[in-house]
Amino acid sequence: MYENKKLGFLFVLPFLLGVLLFKLFPFVMSLALSFTQYDIINPPEFVGLDNYRELATQDPLFRKSLGVTLLFAMLAVPLRVGFALFIAHVLNFRMRGINFFRSAFYLPSILGGSIAVAVLWRFIFSQHGLVNIALGKFGIEPISWLADEHFSMWTIVLLFTWQFGSAMVIFLAALQNVPIALYEAAECDGASKRQQFFRITVPLITPVIFFNMIMQMVHAFQEFNGPYMITEGGPLSSTYVLALYIYDQSFRFFNLGYGAALSWVLFALVAALSGLSFWSSRYWVFYAGEKESKR
Repeated sequence: MYENKKLGFLFVLPFLLGVLLFKLFPFVMSLALSFTQYDIINPPEFVGLDNYRELATQDPLFRKSLGVTLLFAMLAVPLRVGFALFIAHVLNFRMRGINFFRSAFYLPSILGGSIAVAVLWRFIFSQHGLVNIALGKFGIEPISWLADEHFSMWTIVLLFTWQFGSAMVIFLAALQNVPIALYEAAECDGASKRQQFFRITVPLITPVIFFNMIMQMVHAFQEFNGPYMITEGGPLSSTYVLALYIYDQSFRFFNLGYGAALSWVLFALVAALSGLSFWSSRYWVFYAGEKESKR
């Protein structure tokens, strides 16, 4: 038995080393660096809470990027989750070639995070790109998607929404676990398809909706490729998300101490919003067997 335990430990040792070296160690080091002034060349100089004090009171660009990040999350997360649920609901019906359509809708989630797709997205929304060409067919003047601060945010929001495949697959698995007998009973009572969806389907998959909302919220606050490759944070910092600001401070201006402090503020923000989401879930998330366990 002891030999088997040693063998099992050897199998998981590479994973444990990876977690310690590439996850836990940078996590702890970033916290230590957030209390220092560090430019890579010179040794870190301890400055206490000066970095946090500066970003809270003396850095208007931090407040701007924080507001942009919150706006992006509020727009992108509901769109991505809602669109994923809608497509999963459609693909849950039996139809010819359904496996092809499921694969086709999942494909963007594999490609969407790549640099090549972000560059392609930039060309699509350029002044003479595919979107403006299509709008021109209907007599609509070209829109400066990337140069107008009123439209630039929507380009990266649409890219984030387009990558809904992973959330769709999770929703599809949840929809297939809803008992068919409930729909049959509802049809006998005269319930419409819309009523069945909102009265049966949605309440039964609220745990999955909650899970997808948490995961997509975390992804939204970490969004980097789209703002960096498509709009470069502009125009007028309208897409300058916090992840891009952290990158610039750390690897463009070599102010790693300040960048670490920004990253920990981002971490605290995501943790606070996640905690708030878990607190609110008690009022709208239904878990099967919950009532029976309380009896």
